[in-house]
Amino acid sequence: MNTPPIYVTKPFIADDDAVLKAVTTVLQSGQFTNDGGQIQALQQELINYLDVPNISLFCNGTIALLMGLKALGLKGEVITTPFTFPATIHALEWLGLTPVFCDIDEATMCIAPDKIEALITKRTSAILGVHVYGMACDVMAIQAIADKHQLKVIYDAAHCFISKLHGKSIAHYGDISMFSFHATKLFSTIEGGGLVCRDASLPEKLTLMKNFGIKYEGEVIGTGLNGKMSEFHAAIGRVNLQALHQEIAKRNRVLSLYQQYLSGHDGIIMLDFPAHLTHSLQYLSVRLMGDNTSSKQIRNYIYQSLRDENIFARKYFYPLCSNYPCYQNLPSASKAKLPIANMIAEQILCLPFYGDLPEDSIAKICAIVTQYDA
Repeated sequence: MNTPPIYVTKPFIADDDAVLKAVTTVLQSGQFTNDGGQIQALQQELINYLDVPNISLFCNGTIALLMGLKALGLKGEVITTPFTFPATIHALEWLGLTPVFCDIDEATMCIAPDKIEALITKRTSAILGVHVYGMACDVMAIQAIADKHQLKVIYDAAHCFISKLHGKSIAHYGDISMFSFHATKLFSTIEGGGLVCRDASLPEKLTLMKNFGIKYEGEVIGTGLNGKMSEFHAAIGRVNLQALHQEIAKRNRVLSLYQQYLSGHDGIIMLDFPAHLTHSLQYLSVRLMGDNTSSKQIRNYIYQSLRDENIFARKYFYPLCSNYPCYQNLPSASKAKLPIANMIAEQILCLPFYGDLPEDSIAKICAIVTQYDA
């Protein structure tokens, strides 16, 4: 096929010369890792950008989440959503925690607060919510439940770097919020992640945990792994952060075009962000609606029609984590207990979305998507 492929996303990288200059600076410094100047500078720049009290940087978002959960000292069961990327649930399993799957809210596709309390037992230690496609969980309702039952609250905010709820960064809510800085994300360090913590004492603990528990040379005061971000990744992140406003403006244009082309089609539903929540500009998801028996067929037909044109959409998140072989035997994984999540997983499709996506490509994508408007 001669048509160049169009992928679901395209890494945002600032000006090539600026990136090369940043990498050269690290090469000349002679310090490539171990909490050097680039890490310290990026950390402060992110604190300023997000207006948060702290942020700890890691080699990727999965390790960040793993260490954040470990730092909270969780045990037993954690109530979470099946509608997420596998890393979210795998982090629980790796720590010996049992995921307890809760159904999702149909409008937001986030964990449904009204279904949480029925799942709480004496073994429950936390609630792990996921802000899906930038749509925020009902943080107030979740926090009220957590306070009532003395539970910790963790948020996977991988889709929400620039999201603000009631004018504040999404990271202000919960005990810990995890950001991913993977190449597919709006803000990227190529590979990387970050944790924002409510407890001001946790960042110091996390610093030890991501460096083998080493406090000083020859002094190991606890257990830990290698979760450090490198100076090269931090340097590229700093360049990208400085130019991020350019990509934000471009993605707002692309979002507006999608809304224009897809409006008026009853069988195609885009997320409706409330006025008090800013769009994350991370993913462009649509629900392709049919009756209960046809939605999956419609979604798969459109998915394949796009691929036939060398356009690669993604079925985020299908299959549900609760339907993976490693989790499907959990009592909470029963499809009968997760009707909304199972339904939406068969309807959702994430369409190509990035700043440099041309309008003619958007028009072509939307023409394929709307050809079968249920």
